[in-house]
Amino acid sequence: MGLNLLPKEILANYEVREWKHAIAILSSDFPEEWENILELLRNFQLCKSWITVGGGRKSKVAEAIDNFLFARGWVEKQFETSVRVDEAVMESPTHKVDCYKNRVALELEWNNKDPFFDRDLNNFRLLFDLRAISVGVIITRSDDLQEIFNHLGRGASYGASTTHMSKLIPRIEGGGGAGCPLLVFGITQKLYNENC
Repeated sequence: MGLNLLPKEILANYEVREWKHAIAILSSDFPEEWENILELLRNFQLCKSWITVGGGRKSKVAEAIDNFLFARGWVEKQFETSVRVDEAVMESPTHKVDCYKNRVALELEWNNKDPFFDRDLNNFRLLFDLRAISVGVIITRSDDLQEIFNHLGRGASYGASTTHMSKLIPRIEGGGGAGCPLLVFGITQKLYNENC
């Protein structure tokens, strides 16, 4: 199993799941992107202040991850796709991918409604089938963070119908990503930092 290719500190701090040899593909075919992801995961901390402040267009978690990857050449990416039948061309644009670099697509789902997972997985499936991406990565939160949210009085903002691992795994196991190799990371309590 590919999880043995992950550093021990990442396995200790994240809930990790893999489908269709995503880690082997990333580590051998996309070593620079793989190192970027590992460096991101090693350096990430979940700051208390990011949880206690109210929401906005983009969470502090999303800003931290985007800024880290954008500084290393990743971009937000919209793919222009279409279907052609004879002379008729039908535009079929995809949803934007949060972070993209060299055929690796990464989405962060921190606190959206859980149908956003369906959108991400469908997008990964389509882009993989069109040979635009080779691997899809999702970072979300583990269920164990709910205890911290409740303790901070923010539990209602991070409800059962929002994005977390127990909402994602059944969708993937049910075939939501189809043939696309997938790697998912759930941010756990071990990454919580009360001092920032």
